[in-house]
Amino acid sequence: MFEIVDKKAVMDIRERITKGEHPRREIMNFVKAAPVGTIFEIHLPHRGEPLIASLQSFGMNVIVNEMEPMHFRLMAIKLEEIN
Repeated sequence: MFEIVDKKAVMDIRERITKGEHPRREIMNFVKAAPVGTIFEIHLPHRGEPLIASLQSFGMNVIVNEMEPMHFRLMAIKLEEIN
């Protein structure tokens, strides 16, 4: 479902969340498996506090931008291996 292109993984999950899906575990498994140095750009219809907390629990700093109403972008870089 997700792929890395030039060390960047762009995940637009707004439609999935709007349909009632909760892909946090899927995202976290992808982040764990991704190489160190990968940049993650995740698009959500809301701020996504549980996902932010999960990324922070991996030691990642998360930058949140509100692009427009119902469109938030989370940015984070994987700096070390995650067990």
